[in-house]
Amino acid sequence: MTQTPIFEAGDTPPCAYERAADYDGMVAQRDQPVTMRDGVKLRADVYRPPVEGRFPALLAFAIYNKDLQGPDYGASLPPQPSWAPLWAGLLEAGDTRFFVSRGYVHVIGQPRGIGSSEGGGSREWDCYDLIAWIAVQPWCDGNVGMVGISGFGAEQLAVAKQRPPALKAIFPFDPRGAYGPFGGFRDEHPGGMLHLFRYLIGHFSAAHQTRGAPGELPPAKDALWRAAMENPDYRIYPHVFNVLAQKGQHMPAYFDLLLDPYDREEVVARSEAEFALIDIPVHTGTGWYAYTYKTHLNGAQNWYANLPGPKRLTLAGPSHLERPFHSLHSDILRWYDHWLKGMDTGVMDGPPVRYWVMGANEWRHAADWPPPDVQWTKLWLESWERLRANPMAANSVDDLSPPDTFVQMPPTQTKRIESLRYLSEPFARDVLIAGPIALTLYASIDQEDTNWIVIIKDLGPDVSVRSVREGERDLPDMPEREVTRGWLKASHRAVDPARSKPGRPWHPLTREAQRKVTPGVVEEYQIEIMATANMFKAGHRLCLEITSLDLPTGVAGATNAEYVPYHICSAQTVVHRIHHDPAHPSHLLLPVIPQ
Repeated sequence: MTQTPIFEAGDTPPCAYERAADYDGMVAQRDQPVTMRDGVKLRADVYRPPVEGRFPALLAFAIYNKDLQGPDYGASLPPQPSWAPLWAGLLEAGDTRFFVSRGYVHVIGQPRGIGSSEGGGSREWDCYDLIAWIAVQPWCDGNVGMVGISGFGAEQLAVAKQRPPALKAIFPFDPRGAYGPFGGFRDEHPGGMLHLFRYLIGHFSAAHQTRGAPGELPPAKDALWRAAMENPDYRIYPHVFNVLAQKGQHMPAYFDLLLDPYDREEVVARSEAEFALIDIPVHTGTGWYAYTYKTHLNGAQNWYANLPGPKRLTLAGPSHLERPFHSLHSDILRWYDHWLKGMDTGVMDGPPVRYWVMGANEWRHAADWPPPDVQWTKLWLESWERLRANPMAANSVDDLSPPDTFVQMPPTQTKRIESLRYLSEPFARDVLIAGPIALTLYASIDQEDTNWIVIIKDLGPDVSVRSVREGERDLPDMPEREVTRGWLKASHRAVDPARSKPGRPWHPLTREAQRKVTPGVVEEYQIEIMATANMFKAGHRLCLEITSLDLPTGVAGATNAEYVPYHICSAQTVVHRIHHDPAHPSHLLLPVIPQ
């Protein structure tokens, strides 16, 4: 008897593919030395079925310590939900027992300079050379795929550009960004706003380090360092300033970001040219949880949009996948049984995109992303915290609509986050929004720069009647759920129309394109709000909040969730004025799916 599902789960897409285990137990070969082309030896753990024979191999390769990835560690720490205190993002290489028992060799490796691998030289070809080594081992049939998410997903796409002959398909879930080496700047820091994600996960680093007193920097880098040391926005965060003061001896990648927080046109152009290099099958994806740290959600969308070969996209729910990673394994098995074992699994049947709809709590499918039937719909900002369905009329009383104002003091003086909010009327029927969102904002500030932080919330249900009668003048407190956010540093407001798409304005984010704001002048800001899929049920309201500050949830710069980082915000008190009149039609652009 087949049980009828009574609910669906956002971290478990429906997958009808099942295959029983073929083997019980495994052979483990840990710390296997693998010599790279320049003589440096990497270390890899190999787990294979307990019989003689040749099998396809699934490689998990990333900068994380492999000793935290295999089945032994999984026996000590069973899968933890994302709200558990021992959830740790780096446990991402996959369920070894699952793969090996179904006839795959699971190889977990780490590049040079990490853990037990030797250091020195360039790691550019480490993954390529490791795949070549795997393909000729007596336990491998010459077919290699890759598994693992996040950092392990980033490595899959990076090596796929190099086209190792044995690599036949990849499954990079939660990849890093698509524009630049291993993620680049723009996908990880949309709108040019720096956040602390890479700092917050730095304590999990397994990189070799030799520390001495900070030395001299090359002249060009020294000039950037001196300017960064005087940046008032950096100086108010002691943990950030500490990274700067050590001149790259501590968290060198984050140090480099602080010195040069910009994109480069040549990096983008090179990335655009390299998309065509990846022509093997790719199943990518992420979840709505990823809007908080951006790189996975931006990366999954951009990789899917630009890759030319066979591809699939999965956009999961708002709760992060459990760690150690074991989700989606039926999908991974179906993918590799098809591409590596030659089995007819139907993996390419049906629409290529599936996405989880929050609010409705169900999976949907689409022919593309955003869904092709999206209707781009505008809601305009107006006074008294309202969103209206129609634009303001020129040559009318709307011309006199005054701006709304909020004043934000810096985090050196307050932990109060000031904001403005704008609410729709209660929806008369269910409204599905699926895709990226954009806010066109006309605003002035009294300083040369600020950070725009834009939040979309689902409020309701609202059963009130708003009138002048006592008890009906104010909106009641309603349940609210944050859906997604967007960010833009005001000085990065320049837009490239050729690369922009509906819901996704493209900001160059280069040093050359940056323009300080003239205080008091009304500027237009096109702010991308991270893609989502949410069903606003009848009686609910869409809420838009606009602010300029977010804060760590602990003390000394700590936060209670590594993947919900806060941003480096202004050290100045800033007055923000939001304009909404016929000459300054501030509005949301929403991807509405017809019901």
